[in-house]
Amino acid sequence: MSDLRSFRSGGVIPQPSGAAVAALKARAAAWEVPLIESADRLSLLVWDCELRLTPLPDSLRIDLSGPEQRLVGNLRESATELFAEVGLSVVWDHVDVGALAPGLSLMRVAGVSRPGPNFLRVRLAGPEAARFGSGSLHFRLLLPPAGRAAQWPRVTESGRTAWPKGPDALHRPVYTVTDQQDDWLEFDIFRHPGSPTCAWAEGSPEGQEVGVIGPGGGWCPEADRLCLFGDETALPAIARMLKLARGQVRAVLRCPADDLGSLGTDPRVTRCEDLLSAFRQHEALQGDDFLWFAGSADQARMARQHLLQLGRARKSFTVAAYWA
Repeated sequence: MSDLRSFRSGGVIPQPSGAAVAALKARAAAWEVPLIESADRLSLLVWDCELRLTPLPDSLRIDLSGPEQRLVGNLRESATELFAEVGLSVVWDHVDVGALAPGLSLMRVAGVSRPGPNFLRVRLAGPEAARFGSGSLHFRLLLPPAGRAAQWPRVTESGRTAWPKGPDALHRPVYTVTDQQDDWLEFDIFRHPGSPTCAWAEGSPEGQEVGVIGPGGGWCPEADRLCLFGDETALPAIARMLKLARGQVRAVLRCPADDLGSLGTDPRVTRCEDLLSAFRQHEALQGDDFLWFAGSADQARMARQHLLQLGRARKSFTVAAYWA
């Protein structure tokens, strides 16, 4: 685990509470993360951070620590929400009221290009771009409504984040970082009708300020043998993992050949017409490969059910719904 002493936050629940302990234990079980219990404290370990509960004579002390301020901020918000669910309020030692939401960076559009007939590539520039280049594949793009000044999510006195609502509500899609260098990052958008992000990217957004929150969503699986399955929407993530994978890796993609670019000549890549059928019939399902699948919500659900019916351990695969 990374050094937990780098960043800290703390607070108090102003009364003794078994409900807080029970809530933390239930959350650890739901998230399948480690929980360490001793006679005088209870610690939950998640995101390379620690949330520690220490009983005091007339209250309950909460201490958070982690390797990044944004991770500690995210954990503080999660703790606030968790204990509020059981009727408990946390009085935090210090909250930077009005600060941008944890993990939110403001960047500017440096350019938009067309890497393939069905994709748009957006480059964003900003001093915090390097944070999005490792550790996790994805980020959330925050776009204000057309014609309105951006109202960004900010931290409130409670430790939770207030998001703009009504006419100022932000569009918040998730994308994969396809490349990151120096002070910029790039991501690809699959072009499809009715997409607010496509309309924005095709509307000459160069120079505009946008929000980028994250990173999140996991990294390339560490596996000796990795097999990736996805449709057009998963192409950016699969292309990134083909670069990152340290062991043997193969990919099966359902997408037009024109969108594959350099992957079209990669011997590790195979195209298919029916993703779910190709997945169910693939030899990797009977081996020890780590399996990664992303596509529509319906296909993701069926792929997950198929793997569980085969007796696959949940830790041996990742199945994600990229669209509904």
